[in-house]
Amino acid sequence: MAEVTVHNMPSVFVMQTEMPISMVNDLNDYLDEYKEDQDKKSLADTLVGQIHQGEQLLMDNSDPRLKDYNNFICSLGADYINFFSNNTGTQLQSPKAVAIDETWSVHSYEGDYNPIHDHGTKTIMGISTTGWTKVPQQILDQPVAGSPNYSLYNTSGDCDGYIAFNYGRNELMNTERLRPPQSFVMKPEVGKLLVFPSWLQHMVYPFKGEGERRTVASNLNCWNVPDVADQLKESWEVPEESLTTEKENVRNN
Repeated sequence: MAEVTVHNMPSVFVMQTEMPISMVNDLNDYLDEYKEDQDKKSLADTLVGQIHQGEQLLMDNSDPRLKDYNNFICSLGADYINFFSNNTGTQLQSPKAVAIDETWSVHSYEGDYNPIHDHGTKTIMGISTTGWTKVPQQILDQPVAGSPNYSLYNTSGDCDGYIAFNYGRNELMNTERLRPPQSFVMKPEVGKLLVFPSWLQHMVYPFKGEGERRTVASNLNCWNVPDVADQLKESWEVPEESLTTEKENVRNN
């Protein structure tokens, strides 16, 4: 048999990790209190979510309970950029500084859903994250997408409350045409957090039954370091040693 080389040409990278339980608890403590605040900021007029039973709230990144979360996702954003560069064989035009644009929460209940959409950031290169701090038991009891007992036939409800990503054409005959999948769904779980490029379209299916599906999501700006290093260092109190070196493509705040 002749020796062959396969050139893998990915369409998108999605990183997955787990938030520490202490971080989940801090986020929930903040949000439980914030939901009762008369001065809470609703984002219903700027987010496409069809959240009729729940609400969508702009979170205050300066709250001490969000400090670990802020550092966590900025570090992941830096890791994502480096992973992308290393695995596509491309080089950045300029080293990047990763900083939070906005963080918000989505409190979904029975029948709430998010239509397909993408995210915008202040920089051309943008990274988004989504994670879950509360998930109703009936969603947790559903099978993992792609597992042998996962099926969308016979009104199974196996994707209720799941997040779905779409990044290309999805047709019935794709497999027979040797066209790789260009979409996937994922079950939310408490502590799970995803990192993906802000252009990646996604949606959330509604679910039935009691309980709150609580999402914490963020957009990350990826600034060119030469343009904003001094401003970021002042506003975010970034230690000098975190600035970009010759061996690093990015730094995080």
